[in-house]
Amino acid sequence: MSTYPLSSPTGRNVMAATILASSMAFIDGTALNVVLPSLQNQLQATAAGLFWVLNAYLLMLAALILVGGALGDRLGRKRVFMTGIIVFIAGSAACGLAATVEQLVLFRVVQGGGGALMIPGSLSLLSSSVDENEKGKAIGTWSAFTTLVTMGGPVLGGALADAGLWRYIFFINVPLGLVSLFILRRHVPEQRDASATSGIDYLGGALTALGLASLTFGFLRMPEYGFSHWQSWGAIAAGVALLAAFIVVEVKSPHPMLPLHLFRNRTFSGANLLTFFLYAAMGTGMLFLSLNMVQVQGYSQLQSGLTFLPFTVLMILLARPAGSWADKTGPRPFLVGGPLLAGTGLFLMSLVGKTAGPSAYWTTFFPGILVMGLGMSFTVAPLTATVMGSLQPQLSGTASGVNNAVTRIASVFATAIFGALAVLLFAKDVRSGLDTFAMNESLKTAVVAETTNLGNAHPPGGVPADMTAGVKALYKEGFTTAYQKILLISAIMGWLSGIIAWWMIPKKKSTPR
Repeated sequence: MSTYPLSSPTGRNVMAATILASSMAFIDGTALNVVLPSLQNQLQATAAGLFWVLNAYLLMLAALILVGGALGDRLGRKRVFMTGIIVFIAGSAACGLAATVEQLVLFRVVQGGGGALMIPGSLSLLSSSVDENEKGKAIGTWSAFTTLVTMGGPVLGGALADAGLWRYIFFINVPLGLVSLFILRRHVPEQRDASATSGIDYLGGALTALGLASLTFGFLRMPEYGFSHWQSWGAIAAGVALLAAFIVVEVKSPHPMLPLHLFRNRTFSGANLLTFFLYAAMGTGMLFLSLNMVQVQGYSQLQSGLTFLPFTVLMILLARPAGSWADKTGPRPFLVGGPLLAGTGLFLMSLVGKTAGPSAYWTTFFPGILVMGLGMSFTVAPLTATVMGSLQPQLSGTASGVNNAVTRIASVFATAIFGALAVLLFAKDVRSGLDTFAMNESLKTAVVAETTNLGNAHPPGGVPADMTAGVKALYKEGFTTAYQKILLISAIMGWLSGIIAWWMIPKKKSTPR
C-alpha cells in the first residue's frame, strides 16, 4: 500500500474527504441531543421513544461496524467508505421525512447501517494513506477539523429546533456526503489489504445486533413494568445469552468479526476499556445536560446549543497539538490526565441545582463544560492514535472498527441503563413528594406515570387547580435530583477511565504487535 505525506495533493484530498464524511456523524450526534425536546413534543414521544431514536442508530452501528472494517480491508477501503456514505445520506433524508417515532427509529437503523461502513472506513483510509511518522498529526488534524466543521451543529440544531425545523438536522448530511463522494471518486486512490482474503462474520454481526437490542429493550421496559416483569428480565436474559453465544462463535470461527486474540495486547485492551467508560460517561452526561437545560432550567434550544461552544473551541485549539505532543512523549500522560479532567467537569455539572437558568450559566454550567472540554481535548487524538498504533498497519480497519464499536456499545448501554435509572429515580422522588398532597391513590399513580417523560412531564388531567403548581415544582425538583445523581455516576466513570489508562497504557509509545 502506498502512503502519502500530508502536504501532498493526495494527502490533502484524503484528509478533506474523511473530515467531511466524519462530520456528518458528528453533526448528527451533537445536534440531535439539542433537538430532542422539539422532537419529543412534535412526535409525541415518551422518554423510551427518545432513547430508541438514539439507540436504533447506535445498535446497528455497534453490531456491524466490525463487519464494515473487515469489508474495507478486504474489498477496498475507499469503495466500502463510499458505499457507507451513500447509505448514510439516504437514511438521513428518510429520517428528515419521518412522520412518527416508529418511522424515525426505522430510518435511524438505515443510518446506522451506512455508518457501520462509513465510520471505520474514515480513520482506516486516513491511517493507511498517510506516512507512518505523520499519523498522530493526521489524526489530530482530523479531530480538530471535524470539530471545527461540526461546532455549529448544536447551535444550528438549537436554532432550527426553536423554529420548528429540527428535521433539517438530518437533511444537512446530504450535501456534505455528496461533496465527500466527489472528492473520493476523483482524487483518492484505493487502499486495501492484499492479505485480507478471509470470509466475513455475518453471524457474529447478527448476534451482536440482537443481543444489544434485547438488552436495550429490557432496560427500557424496567421503568414501566419493573424488573420482575417477564418483558424486563426475559429480554435482559436473552440479551446476555445472545452476547455469550457471540463470544462462543468468535472463539470458534475461522474468520471472527472480533478477533479476541487482539486483546492479549495490553495497550489495545487498555485503550478500549478506557474508551468504554469514558464515552459511556460523556454520552450520558451530554444527553441529560441537554434535557435538563431545555426542559427544566428554561434554556431555549438555541441557548442550549451555544453553551457547548467552549467545549468545541477547546477541541479546535488543542486536539491537533495534543496528537503531536503524544507522538513525541507517549500517550499515557494525556490518557490519564484527560479523562480525570473530563470526569471532574461532569462532577462540577452534577452540583448544579434547580435554579440554574440562562442568566446563571457562567457560574453554574460553564465551569464544568470548560473543564470537561479541556479533558476531552487532551484525550481524543492520543486515544485514537494509541488504538491505531497498537496493532500492525494491516489491521488498521479492524482496530478502528473495534474501537468505534466499543464507543457505540458504551453509548447504547449508557442510554439504556442510565435512561431507565433516571426514570426510576425520578419516579421514586415524585412518589415520595406526593405524600404531602391530599390526593387519592389513582391520581397519585397518574402523576407518577408522567415521569416516563422525564423533563417533559406535565400534571395529568384530574389534578386540582390548586395543586398544579405544586406538582410542577415536584417534577422540576425530582428531575433535577435524578440529573444530579446520573451526572455524578458519569463523573465516576470518567475518573475510572483515567485510572485504567494509568494501569494499562505504557509510559512510552508501544511497538505494534
